Amino acid sequence: MDATPIPDAIRTFVDATNAGDTDAFVATFAPDARLDDWGRVFTGHDGIRGWNRTDNIGVRSHFELLDIRAASEADAYLVTLRVTGDGYNGTGPMTFVLRDGLIADLRIA
Repeated sequence: MDATPIPDAIRTFVDATNAGDTDAFVATFAPDARLDDWGRVFTGHDGIRGWNRTDNIGVRSHFELLDIRAASEADAYLVTLRVTGDGYNGTGPMTFVLRDGLIADLRIA
C-alpha cells in the first residue's frame, strides 16, 4: 500500500461497514454529501442511508483496503477496496473528497 496516511473519515467508512454499524457509517458523511455509484446519485444523510441499506451494510458488504493515494484535487483520495458480501463482489476504485474531516463526495466507478 502507498505511504499515504488514511484519513479518519475513510478509516471509519471501512470500519463501520465491516462492523455493520449504520449510524457510524452515515456519520462519516457531511450532511450535504453526494455519493455517485456508477451514475446512481444519492445526496445527504437520508440518501446515503438508503444506499447503505441497499448496496452496503444491508447486503453485508465487507471492505478490505488495498491502496490509498492522494488524488489530483485538494482533499481527495483514490482508494482501492476489495468488496465481498451478498451484493457486489470485486475490487475497484473509489474517489473520496473530504471537507472538514467528513466525506463530502464519494464517486464509485
